[in-house]
Amino acid sequence: MATTKVGRFVTPAAQRAYDTIYDEAVKSFPAPVQTHDVETGFGPVRVYGFGQDTRPPIVLLHGRGASSVMWLPNLAALAERRRVYALDLLGEGGRSVQTHPIRDAADQAAWLEETLEELGVDAAHLVGHSIGGWLACNHAVRAPARLVSLTLIDPALTLAYMPLSLLLRVIPTTIPITATRAVPAFMRWSSRGEPYDENDPEVQLITSNLLHYRFALPAPTRFTDDQLRAVSIPTLVLIAGRSIVHDPRKAYERARALIPDVQAELWPQATHGITGQCADEVNARLLRFVEEH
Repeated sequence: MATTKVGRFVTPAAQRAYDTIYDEAVKSFPAPVQTHDVETGFGPVRVYGFGQDTRPPIVLLHGRGASSVMWLPNLAALAERRRVYALDLLGEGGRSVQTHPIRDAADQAAWLEETLEELGVDAAHLVGHSIGGWLACNHAVRAPARLVSLTLIDPALTLAYMPLSLLLRVIPTTIPITATRAVPAFMRWSSRGEPYDENDPEVQLITSNLLHYRFALPAPTRFTDDQLRAVSIPTLVLIAGRSIVHDPRKAYERARALIPDVQAELWPQATHGITGQCADEVNARLLRFVEEH
């Protein structure tokens, strides 16, 4: 579905409140950090750079509403071994600012390709979690030329459909009259019984995004069998066994069956928050995969 709008905060006060949380959270990024605002045809993209390695970098795409802050449990370990770029996705409440409509999947690939080009990244290990996984897979399907490898970490709407239980809980978070109660309830439910800290910066940023930012992005659609068969680069797929975004077994089996050069793993005890919940294991597995390619 196409869109003709751009994302925005509902009020200046809402954006100021979000900015306060965001600014405090990024203070925890491992030093040194390089900050880039990369101009694209869809708006400037905020990119944080870490590490000094000269080999193809790891490029991180976060989950819905989480911003680059999502990668706090991962950045230091990854940057010890590789150059790392973490992007705030366009059309969300981070430091990237959408100025033109993102109409479809082709536009999603276009702004990311422009960002990599302007950064001077000729070869990259692209990594995405949740909706960032969809964006990473979309790039591998539409603009794979500069990709060395692809890592999909519990990617949403990529390998399997969203379950009805998730859709029923998401809908009330999008309606202003119900969102105030529905968003915190959704955040607690999505943790699947794992420890939940409402003061965690990532939790606060996602909550603020869902409550106060109006997304204007095209609805992602599940990739077809032919599209997945066309992914021509080495691919690592990590599926959380207790995921909320799809049927984990179906996602795992579809990745194994269709992506030609794939290493697919089902992590039975992991939730959708796998990058933080299993940070050490994810970091080690990702680095091992990257070093192989």
